[in-house]
Formats: sequence, structure tokens, C-alpha cells
Amino acid sequence: MTLTFTLDPTVAPALRDGVLDLWTDVSNAGGAVGFVAPVSRDEIRPDLVRQLAAMAEGRNRLLVGHDASGRVAATAFFAFNSHRLRTHWVMLHTVMVHPRHQGKGHGRDLLAAAADAARGFDGIEAIRLGCRGGLGLEHFYGSCGYKEVGRVPGAIRVGPGDDRDDITMLLPLT
Repeated sequence: MTLTFTLDPTVAPALRDGVLDLWTDVSNAGGAVGFVAPVSRDEIRPDLVRQLAAMAEGRNRLLVGHDASGRVAATAFFAFNSHRLRTHWVMLHTVMVHPRHQGKGHGRDLLAAAADAARGFDGIEAIRLGCRGGLGLEHFYGSCGYKEVGRVPGAIRVGPGDDRDDITMLLPLT
């Protein structure tokens, strides 16, 4: 089964709820998407509302993957830089594949679709993303063409005595 990716989908209640469910399920499965399990939909909702507001203002864009049944199965948000010296790259964040779809190559498909989409953005030459150390995510992103370009030891505190590196990855598009 493959996922169907859509850039800038219409934000209707079904999409909003699907992204919220995805974000909750990924977080509660141990995914490094801004929260530490256990987390509820109500805790995640304000972050999603901020993402949707940024989309409405044109600062962010959404790439969403739907499975064969039409359910939201994957997402990645693009954030554009407002600083004039950084407008040539875009930040990719909240990169998620639902746990029931992991291990099937959908993460690679999502990143490839994100790179294809970014190549169509005016003036964008690279994608930058951050990931949490301790989970091997930098190896996965590396296998998808991203290069580690920075690391801040212990910058992410997921719990008392559990500090992780903040790793910056870059994918040149040219």
C-alpha cells in the first residue's frame, strides 16, 4: 500500500482531526515530535492551532499523506524564513508517519515528497530539519540524503536526567 501525498490540502474538520490524532498517536508511541508520552489531544491541540494559523498567514505549508482508506497517515510542515538572509532555505518539522504505517518505507516516501514539493517553492535551495538525539533519527535522515550540519549536546530535556542532543540536518535541493 502506498500513501497519497497532497501539498496544501484544504483544512477541513476531518483533516484537522486527522492531524491531531496522528500527532497524538505518534507522540504516545515515543515519536520525537515535540511532546513526551503520555500526551492527550487537548495538550497537542494548541500547537496544531498555531500551525494552522501560520498556514493561513502563508508562513507555513503542510504536506499530508493519506492511506488507502483516506485517513491521515503522515505529515510534514514547511516553515518559511522571514529573515531576509535566510529565505533560500525552508525548515521541515513535525515530520510524522503513523505507527501502524511505520516500517513500510512511508517515511522515505514522505521525505521524497517533501523534497519534490520544496523544489517547487520559489527561491528555496535547501531543507533544514532538527531532530532529537538518542533515537537514531539522524541515521534515518542521513540515509535519505540529509547531512548532519550541527549538534547541540543536551539541548532537549525530555525528562529529569534525560537530556538529548539537538541535531540539525540539511538537504541541499540543487
